[in-house]
Amino acid sequence: MQIGIVGKPNVGKSTFFGAATMAPVEIANYPFTTIEPNKGVAYVRTPCPCRELGVTCTPHNSLCVDGTRMVPVELLDVAGLVPDAWQGKGLGNKFLDDLRQADALINVVDVSGSTDIEGNSVDLGSHDPTEDILFLRTEIECWMREIIKNGFAKIARQAKMQGSKPEAILAERLQGLKVTEAQIKDALREVPLPDDPTKWDDDTLLKLCGAIRERSKPMIAAMNKADIAPAGNTAKVEAINPHCIATMAETELALKKAAAAGLVEYTPGDATFKVKEGAKISDGQRKALDYMAENMAKNGGTGVQKCIEDAAFDMLDLICVYPVEDETKFTDHFGRVLPDAFLVPRGSTARDLAYRVHTDLGDKFIRAVNAKTKRTVGADYELQDGDVIRIVANK
Repeated sequence: MQIGIVGKPNVGKSTFFGAATMAPVEIANYPFTTIEPNKGVAYVRTPCPCRELGVTCTPHNSLCVDGTRMVPVELLDVAGLVPDAWQGKGLGNKFLDDLRQADALINVVDVSGSTDIEGNSVDLGSHDPTEDILFLRTEIECWMREIIKNGFAKIARQAKMQGSKPEAILAERLQGLKVTEAQIKDALREVPLPDDPTKWDDDTLLKLCGAIRERSKPMIAAMNKADIAPAGNTAKVEAINPHCIATMAETELALKKAAAAGLVEYTPGDATFKVKEGAKISDGQRKALDYMAENMAKNGGTGVQKCIEDAAFDMLDLICVYPVEDETKFTDHFGRVLPDAFLVPRGSTARDLAYRVHTDLGDKFIRAVNAKTKRTVGADYELQDGDVIRIVANK
């Protein structure tokens, strides 16, 4: 799974990415610091079955911390987008193309209103952050529309002659964007198109692309710099965006660095931190920590971890399952207990999990065993969050 970090320049995207992944990135107070996309790994938290099953797990593809499984997800920090990026402004087409494989997007917005629409620094509160939400939606949707339209006239005439269904035509045009035909069908129920593809106009296609984007690349607004935002700015953003979270990426990054230096005890996602007893902290550091603690209490934490987990569990509706080879000991071939944790869409089946583990397991699937209940289940068994599953296949 890949989550794209997007937004205009100079809003804290790279700081957000660095705080989430602790990957070294260039961070500066001017537009277009990032040109090539940065990739890194963050983690989402979910209860590990080890406590329920009374075993000590030996994770392989993830981590387990005090009964909480930390499952890796890939983050992609894309260069800042500016208005008319879909037409190539600011190398916009290249930056948009970097988002092709993203499953969800986190739109980092400067909710303090201290950067204009192109990412230049302005007086605090002088820019309306809702403009950043609306422009980014438009850029992505126009980009999708142009992908559909590229060389479309000839395809439309052929499709009309062959009587092709709209969803089939659109799925072929958008196949490189991880857009499924099911998502397109759902979008077409909201924005129907004429059966004759030669009569699809730009305005209708743009509306349809909005519906497709909502389904194929759902977006959370990370209201960054929330600690300095003027009163009312967060409410403005919340009024136009269905899912938004107040974030303080600089605070998250500072706390992780302080924890690494042994100055504080902090678990990402927590609303509080604790200064370690005996830690040598200067008056300036103490003042900064007090400021961070005050604003974390006000906002319920830094919001960075919550953005990532909401993208995975709320927007994409993923669950976590654990494939094993021995349903009695919950182990794999090497004797590792609950070694792998896989994030899969809710509604996935036992056969889907088999294919996720290995193509041969899916092709040769016979049955599965729910290791918690010891019951045999079929290929169409719908996986539940926290399931431990053994796949039985022909050799």
